[in-house]
Parts: sequence; structure tokens; C-alpha cells
Amino acid sequence: MKNKFIMIAMLLFTANVMAQWTKGKGNGYFKLSTWYLQADEHFTDSGDKSPLTTRGVFNVSLYGEYGLTDKLDIIAYIPFYVRSFQNKSVSATRGTVVTEGAALNSFGDTDIGIRYSLLKNSKLAVSSTLKFGIPLGETEGGNERAVLQNGDGEFNQQLQVDLGIPFVLGNLGAYAKTHLAYNHRTEGFSDEVYYGGELGVQFFNRLWLIGRLTVLESTRNGSLSDAGSVNGSIFANNIEYTNLGAEVAYYITSKVGLSFTYTSVVSGRIIVAAPSYSGGVFLDL
Repeated sequence: MKNKFIMIAMLLFTANVMAQWTKGKGNGYFKLSTWYLQADEHFTDSGDKSPLTTRGVFNVSLYGEYGLTDKLDIIAYIPFYVRSFQNKSVSATRGTVVTEGAALNSFGDTDIGIRYSLLKNSKLAVSSTLKFGIPLGETEGGNERAVLQNGDGEFNQQLQVDLGIPFVLGNLGAYAKTHLAYNHRTEGFSDEVYYGGELGVQFFNRLWLIGRLTVLESTRNGSLSDAGSVNGSIFANNIEYTNLGAEVAYYITSKVGLSFTYTSVVSGRIIVAAPSYSGGVFLDL
């Protein structure tokens, strides 16, 4: 019975984008989602919090994976609508507008890549992903007092390795995974190192509850200054953070489902200090 549950868990998490393993030839996963962030504080270069004129980002994106072979997938993330905005600033004493609000609407930076299965059996799955970041977003907009960005303007290449195991928690299917990635950036930006972990548990054969830890560290080897450190841009150089997140994914049918994700910044440098929210509908083929 225990082996049966392990096999069920393995099939589930290898078929689901939350675990990010290869899909298998002819299989796919597609998700239409929104993402929202609004902040009135940001982390400085020293890691302290500092007030910020309220800024935010909203996007609508399409994510997709498709198995070209049993070992090789093609993947893409396309934010086809991105809105960055800054609220107007009003004097607390006089009630007059100090800074007018501003907004920038455009296409966003897009990721395309491939994922290759290095090992997959009933006890362990290891995969490697090569992803390219294409700078399609606008790098400057708004006004002279509220410079906004919907992209960073640089072409990057990221190599990531994922390792995961299925197991049973009581009589529930579950999985755990960890990842490590190196992101090489151009145009004077510093390179980045990503690492973290993920734990998922399935209930009622339809509901996944998932917890995540994600850490980003800058190698600080770029030639650019920490652009964006004052206005809290999420596209600044030398950004660092530690995030905790939770996701709920519910399968309405065997192929169609809904998901909601909440992510909170525990600590950081040169990044806004506020949680983000994401929700969407997915198709698992």
C-alpha cells in the first residue's frame, strides 16, 4: 500500500507544474494568470526598511510547458500586459499634490527555455533547465518625478537544477524538492544565484497545498550602480531577497483547475517590502 501511494504521488507531482519536472512527450501545462504587488516601503542596500511613495505592478501572463520528448520540454513565460504605477504624493500639512501619479503599460520581459530530465524514477527526480530572458518590456516611462519600468532591458541566461522526491504523509501523496540556479545577466547587471525549496501535499485527489522558500543573492559583479534603489523598482541591479510563499491549487476536473499564490518578503536589499498575490486558471494535459 505504501509503495502504491509513493507511485501515485510520483505521477501527480511529475504531471504538475508546481513541481516543475518534465511533462513527457505530447503532454502539456498551460496557465493564464495575474500577478499584483503594491508597496509603500522598500528595503535599502543595508537591509533596513524605508518609506516609499506607493508603487505597484500588475501583470497578466501566459505560462506554458510542452513535452517534445519523454525527456525534453519547451517552456515559456509571456507577460503580455504589464502595468507599473505610482500613486500621487499629497502634502500631509497643506493637502496639495507634491508629485503627480504616473503609469506605464506595455508588454513585459519574456522567458523561453528548455527543461531536460536527468533522472526520474519512483524515488527521485532530477532535471535541468536552461532559460533565456528576452528584454521586451519598456525600461523607462512615467514622468521625471516617477520613472517607471516594465522590464530591465538586459538579455539573461539562467541555468537551474531541480531535485525532488515523492513520499507519503500519513495516507496523503506528497513531494519535496529543492533547486539551485545561476543567472548570467548582461548590460552591466550583476549575476544572480537562486536557491530554495518546496513542499507539496495533496488532499481529496484534487487539492494541492504548497509551501515555498526562495532566496535570491546578487554576486555584485556588475558595472551598473544600484539603479532603482531609491524608487523601489523591482528591476533594480543587485536586488536580494528571501521569500516565503504558499499556493493553493484545485483541480475542478482532471485537466482544468484554479490556483492562488501568496508570497511575502522576509528580508531583502534594494527591493520593495510588500507581499505579492497571484491567481489563475490552468489546463493540465
